[in-house]
Amino acid sequence: MSKMKIVIVEDDTDILQLLAYNMQASGFEVITSRDGFEGLGLVRQNLPDLVLLDLMLPGLDGFDVCKELKRNPETQNIPILMLTARGEEVDRIVGLELGADDYVVKPFSPRELILRIRAILRRSASDGGAESIWQHEGLRVDLEGHKASLHGEEMPLTATEFKLLVELIKSRGKVQTRDQLLDKVWGYHFEGYARTVDTHVRRLRQKLGDYADWVETIRGVGYRFKV
Repeated sequence: MSKMKIVIVEDDTDILQLLAYNMQASGFEVITSRDGFEGLGLVRQNLPDLVLLDLMLPGLDGFDVCKELKRNPETQNIPILMLTARGEEVDRIVGLELGADDYVVKPFSPRELILRIRAILRRSASDGGAESIWQHEGLRVDLEGHKASLHGEEMPLTATEFKLLVELIKSRGKVQTRDQLLDKVWGYHFEGYARTVDTHVRRLRQKLGDYADWVETIRGVGYRFKV
């Protein structure tokens, strides 16, 4: 069985070596770069299973690399986990808004990072089940095909957005707290990451268009798919 492939783009040599060592020790094939332009080219060339992307990079910063990857149909569905040393929450939120699936703040625990990566890769796999197709009005969700369409047009959902939509639909009519969604969609719960849920819900609503109000905010509790 071939190894899953990860491209790491990080300009700090010590951190890059630490990341590469831990990824390889966990059974991943690793490709590394210390430059934004080079890293972007490596992703396009190798089409990895996941990109581990630092924000502060020479040449092309992590935000721009993320934008370029999400613009290209060949790379737009590759999960991105952002690394940031910045303390400002706005930088992390911007990364998520651009299409990143998750983020880790430096300094980080290698064990936590591996947990995050495995959770993202699980979300990228097809989510089968008894209810393989769900459809209501103009929205159609294909669980086995891991895709959703709106009025016949495929929705450009990331793996995380798709998983979030599926979990909301599975529990439609019931309120899901942010902690519950973190556990079900992201596969973990760490203090301070509830804002991640809010950001992904906002992105999901934008892509739902006319059906955005199907995802209701229950103030002080969480979210509910009301259909």
